[in-house]
Amino acid sequence: MSENMTETISAYVVSTKFEDLDDFTVSRLKVRLLDGIGCMAIGTGAPMCDELFDLVKGYEDRENGATALFRGKKLSAAEAAFINSFEMRSWDFEAVQCENKGKLCSAGHISGTTVPAALAAAERVGASGKDFITALALGDDVTARLGASSGFNVYAGWDNTNTINGLGATTIVGKLSGLDEKQMRNAYGIDLNTLGSSMDNVNDKTLAFKFPMAFAARNAFLSVDLAKRGLTAAYDAFGGKKGYFFLFCGDAQKPELLCEDLGKVFYADIVIKPWSSCRVTHPYIDATMEIVKEHNPDPAKIKKIIAHTTPKTAAGFCCTPWEVTEDFQPSAAFSIFFTVACALAKHDVRPEHMASLEAVKDPVIADLIDKIEISPSLPPDEYVTGNVEVIMEDGSVYFARSENVKGNIYHNPMTEEEILDKFYKNVAGKLTREQADKVIETVNRLEELESITELTNLLA
Repeated sequence: MSENMTETISAYVVSTKFEDLDDFTVSRLKVRLLDGIGCMAIGTGAPMCDELFDLVKGYEDRENGATALFRGKKLSAAEAAFINSFEMRSWDFEAVQCENKGKLCSAGHISGTTVPAALAAAERVGASGKDFITALALGDDVTARLGASSGFNVYAGWDNTNTINGLGATTIVGKLSGLDEKQMRNAYGIDLNTLGSSMDNVNDKTLAFKFPMAFAARNAFLSVDLAKRGLTAAYDAFGGKKGYFFLFCGDAQKPELLCEDLGKVFYADIVIKPWSSCRVTHPYIDATMEIVKEHNPDPAKIKKIIAHTTPKTAAGFCCTPWEVTEDFQPSAAFSIFFTVACALAKHDVRPEHMASLEAVKDPVIADLIDKIEISPSLPPDEYVTGNVEVIMEDGSVYFARSENVKGNIYHNPMTEEEILDKFYKNVAGKLTREQADKVIETVNRLEELESITELTNLLA
C-alpha cells in the first residue's frame, strides 16, 4: 500500500469492478437508492426547492445532461445533481449514519449526495446498471470511511455533509467518467479546494442546511472534468501535509481507518429513516411512539412530558427553546420539542406535518410543546438513546426508553413493508401506484440495465 493515501484510494476506485461487490452490498445499495428516489420526489415540494429549480433550470443540456428528477427537464449533470441533492436533503428523511468497523456508526448523511451524483453522472455517460452500482458503492464506501476516520462531532464547526460527501461524490463521478489513477488523484486534489460549510446552518435552523451536500454533489463534476482535462492538484488530498485530515479533523481523527480492509468490506449509510427529522430526535420519537402504542394517551389529558437526554444533547441544537420562525420546516425537523409533540398528536412524524406554517402551528401540537420539559439526566457517554415520560392529569405516568433506534439495519431495521410504505407515500404526489411499482421493479433488477436511463426516464 502506498504511503500516499490518495494514491491508495485512487488505485482502489479505478480497479474495482462490479464482480468485486458482494450480494449484501448490492442489495443494501438498492434499498438506499429506492429510498432516495422517494425522498427526492417528496422533496420537490419542500421550502425553497421551486425557487432553486427556477434558478438552475437555465442550465439546460438535452444532449449531455441529466434529469432534474420529477421536474421534466434535463440540465447539465452538475446542476441536475445539485437540485436533486438539495431536494433529497430537504425533509431530513434520507438515509444516514456512516457505517464503520464492527457494525458501528458515526454521524453522517451520505446518500443525499451520493445517490443524486451517481444518477446524474451515470445518465450523462449512459452507464449500465452494473457500472452505476459499482460507482455508487465505491462512493458510499469512501465517504463512510472518511466519516469513521474523521472523528466528526456535530457540535463542532464543519458540517461533514459537505466535507466527506464532496470526496465521495468525486469518487463516483470520477469512476463513471473513466478517470485513470493519476486523474483520480488530481480530481480529489481539486475537490479538496471546494470543501467547507458550517454547522451554524443547522444551529440557526435555516434552510441553508440543505446546501452543503448539494454543493458536494455539484462540485464533484467540476473537479472530475478539470482533472480529465489535465489540471493537476495536491498530491495527497486525504493525508497530505495540508490535506483533508489536517484541515477538517481534530484530535479524535483515526486516519488509519480510511484504508483498513479496503476492497474487503464496503461501507455506507447504516440507517433508513422512519421519521422526517434529525436523527438526534429519533430516540425520543421512538420512545413516544412506544407510549402511543401501549397507552394511546389523550393529548388533552396530558399534564407534562419529560424528555430525558444526555447533557450534550440538552445543550445542542435539537433542544433549543421552541420558536416558530420563517424557517418553520428546519425549526421543526431539528427540534425534540416539536417531534415528540407531533408523535403524540399525529402518531407519526412526516413531511406533511411540517410542510406549512399552519401545519407547524397545529394547536394540538402547540399545546403539547408547552408541556415538554428537557431533563439532561442520561449518562454523558450514551449515544442515540432517549427516555420519555408522559404524565397524565389523573396521575398516571407512562415511560419508554429507546436504545436501539428504529432504522439501523443491524439492530432495529425497518421491515421491507415499512420501507415500501414510506416509498409509496413519498412518491404519491408524483407517480401513480402503477408507475411506482415500475420504479421498484426496475431498481430490483438494476444490475441488468443496459443503461441507467431506463430508470431515470421513469423519474422525469
